[in-house]
Amino acid sequence: MKSVLILRHAKSSWKHPELNDHDRPLNKRGKRDAPLMGELLRNKHLVPEDIISSKAVRAHASAKAIAKGSGYKGETTLNRSLYAAGPKAYLDVLHDVSDDYVRVLIVGHNPRLEELVEMLTGEIHIMPTCSLAHVKLNVDSWLDIDYETKGKLVDMWQPAV
Repeated sequence: MKSVLILRHAKSSWKHPELNDHDRPLNKRGKRDAPLMGELLRNKHLVPEDIISSKAVRAHASAKAIAKGSGYKGETTLNRSLYAAGPKAYLDVLHDVSDDYVRVLIVGHNPRLEELVEMLTGEIHIMPTCSLAHVKLNVDSWLDIDYETKGKLVDMWQPAV
């Protein structure tokens, strides 16, 4: 059984309109929420064994804050294909995860993360910024995940507004 934690990046700043979308940083709320979601993972004994994030500045900052808040000790892998990508890109990234890992955190963007959660669980969920879904998958290998894989949504959390 594998478990994927799916995080929509924390709230980003629109303070600098000259920045392109990829380069927008977290705003004050995002900097507050991401570490709290990391602490939630630590408190629920769900510290990931691997973290994979979009290369977008706001996603990478979210991943770093979650890692620190959760006590994750590994490296965070940045993946360019997760920016403005559909569910297939997320599946492709998961296919590259070592089967030594049981629980992986993937950090990306909407609306594609909502589509990924729906594809993996058959359930529709709205994922505001810094939302986190925990999906269990009845597979032995990350390579076994495909469009037909149906997992179970164990829980979904959102930061307090």
